[in-house]
This record gives sequence, C-alpha cells and structure tokens, in this order.
Amino acid sequence: MKKLIALVVVLVLAVVTAVGAGIVPGLQPVPEPMTQTIGSASAASPAAEVAAPTLETPAKQLIVVDAATGTVLIDKASTDRMPTASMSKVMTLYMVFEAIERGQIKLADKFTVSEKAWRMEGSKMFIQVGTQVSVEDLIRGVAIQSGNDATVALAEGIAGSEESFIEAMNKRAKEIGLANSNFMNSSGWPDPNHYSTAADLAVLAYRIINDFPQHYHYFSEREFTYNNIKQQNRDPLLGRLPGADGLKTGHTEEAGYGLIGSAIRDGRRVIMVINGLESWDQRVEESVKVMEWAFLNFDWKTIIAKDQEVTKAPVWLGMSPDVPLVAEKDVKIVLPSTAGDVTPPMTVSYDGPIAAPIVKGDKVGSLKIEMPAGQPPVEMALLAGADVPALGFFGKAGARLSHILTGGR
Repeated sequence: MKKLIALVVVLVLAVVTAVGAGIVPGLQPVPEPMTQTIGSASAASPAAEVAAPTLETPAKQLIVVDAATGTVLIDKASTDRMPTASMSKVMTLYMVFEAIERGQIKLADKFTVSEKAWRMEGSKMFIQVGTQVSVEDLIRGVAIQSGNDATVALAEGIAGSEESFIEAMNKRAKEIGLANSNFMNSSGWPDPNHYSTAADLAVLAYRIINDFPQHYHYFSEREFTYNNIKQQNRDPLLGRLPGADGLKTGHTEEAGYGLIGSAIRDGRRVIMVINGLESWDQRVEESVKVMEWAFLNFDWKTIIAKDQEVTKAPVWLGMSPDVPLVAEKDVKIVLPSTAGDVTPPMTVSYDGPIAAPIVKGDKVGSLKIEMPAGQPPVEMALLAGADVPALGFFGKAGARLSHILTGGR
C-alpha cells in the first residue's frame, strides 16, 4: 500500500511538473484575433445633429482646413483650376528651403542677378543686374516683397535656369500632393497653362509649415528693406488677425485678389486659401472674416487622451487576470462649437489572451476610431497600461490544469 501511495505521489508530481513546465500539449490556449466595438454608429449622432455653420463670401474659390486633423471647415470650388498669381511663389520657396536642408545651398550663398531676373515686371525687390544677392535676402524679397525678380534669381541660382527649376518644381509638386497643379514659371506670371487649385495650395501651405518650421518665420516678417527701399508685407492678416503668421498674397487681372493664409490660436492652426476677390480692400475684409469665422465656429474636442484606458484584455499565466489597454496618444476632432459631447465608435483589436509577462508600454493591440464630420478614421497602437508579471511555477501549473478541467472556458 505504501508503495502504491508513493507511486501515486511520484506520478502526481510528474504531472504537475509537466503541466507547470508547459510541456504537455493542449494545456494552454492559442491566442486568437479579438475585436471589441466600443460605442456604436449612433454614438456619433450628436455631431450629425448639429448643423455645420455656413458662411457667405464673394470669393470664387475658398477652402479652410484645420491643420491638425485635415478637416475641411468650408469648401467653395476648391478643386476648380484657377490662376495662382504670386501664391505659387510658396512652391518656389518650398524648393528653396528643400535645397537648403539637403545642403545644396546656404542662406549666406550669393547668386548673381541675371538680366532676365532684373527685367521682371510686376512686384519687385529691386535687385540690380550683375550684383550678387544673398539667398536669405532673396527669400525675404519673395516672402515679404513678393518680388518677381527675386523669384527668378533664386530659380536660376539653384537650377541654372528658370526652365530647369520649373521642371523640377512640377515633379516635386506632384510628389508632395499637388495633384491638380502645373507651373510654367517660378513667379506666378500669367500663363494659360500655369494653374493650381485652392485645395492644392492648402496642401502646399500645410507641407511648408510642417516640413520647414525653421524657415517659416520669413512669411510673418512685417517689412524688408533692400536697395534702400522699404516694403511692407502684403499679407492682410498680419496685424489684423490675432495669431496670423503667413503665408502669401496673389493678384493678377485674371485671378483677382487671393491669399494663402494661416493662423494659430491656443495651439490650433487653421489654413485658408481664398481667391477671385475684386479688390485689395475686399481681400482684407474677406480674409479676416473667414478666419475669424473658422476660429469662432469650430472647436477641438478631445475624445480620447493619451494613457486613457480604453478596455481590458485577458492575460494568460499572469499575476493579474487582465491588463488595461491604454491610448498611445491624444485624439481630437473638430466639430461645430454648438456640438455636445461626442463619442465616435471605436474598434479594439488584439491577439488574446496576451501571454505574461507584460511590460507597461508594450504595444499589445490597436484602436480604430471612426471619426465624424467627414474626417478620416484614426488608427493608433494600444499599449499595456501596467506591468503584469508571470505566475510562478505552481501558479502556472494551477492555471493550466484549470484550463484543462474547464475546457478553456
């Protein structure tokens, strides 16, 4: 009898050892893809029930965009082809800033002014043929004074000829998202084949603000003196709209008066492209009115905060039966100011149960948020919100035996 008891004890210990070590097949679940929907389609209804604010404007083309989310706040013929006038100089400066950042040129480099650049009509920096002008002065001559002469001097200095510069500029424009633009010169001088759209120019503004923050300050400088001639920045928002910091005006007989404008308040940036206005004064009035409308009638709303717990996921062989899944970053949406609390539907995905040990901050899942108001979905990682150490030897054995006895339930 004693021998039988001893044999049973040995067998039990052997089984426990095998179970604890996990060497017996079928003693642990296979992680499977799991999804969980938080909220429902009706959760976004408060936004839908609030009518978007309207705005009347004589502009032929207009688009206003929240820079952080890409939300279009108002759109009037924003995909129609239009003459860009000097607003296309922003693309020229994009090329200049890119050449600086890749080390092709330096701000202190000097370019010799050609007769072609010197002879340019329209807005001028008043550079003189045969003189050498620094790249930085030429940038200010474009951004502040809207000098056609300075624009051509930069194009020739970088590419050898304006034609070569324009070839590269059109190629780069397509690469950064300007799908419906074509440039025939660097200055925006009238040409039937030189065109863009308000939507494209809004993309361009976003790219130059975000790609070259170290150079963006040129657009907000109020005046520049060259050759003893002081000129004021033509941007009608500067000094009239709190937070305004760029970008570029444009005017030709065919295009009318236009502006690529941007401003930032309380960390929120709005980008506007307006065109086809009838006068300088109308451009001042409409550009300020539209931007104030955008800031007053729309708000950022945080729908989930960084490190906020979204849900819990089951844990296998851990000291805790589950682990909190937390958001990787803040998520904000732009809604009319009159909208109430909005919780769009969210889908959580992970492979579970998640095996311990788990370290706080580990990427353990993903979250997809269906955004309201026509905004694109947001996807982000879900992180472990806490450490979950693995069970000890006997804890693992107990968990595995329980898995067998309950059939994995």
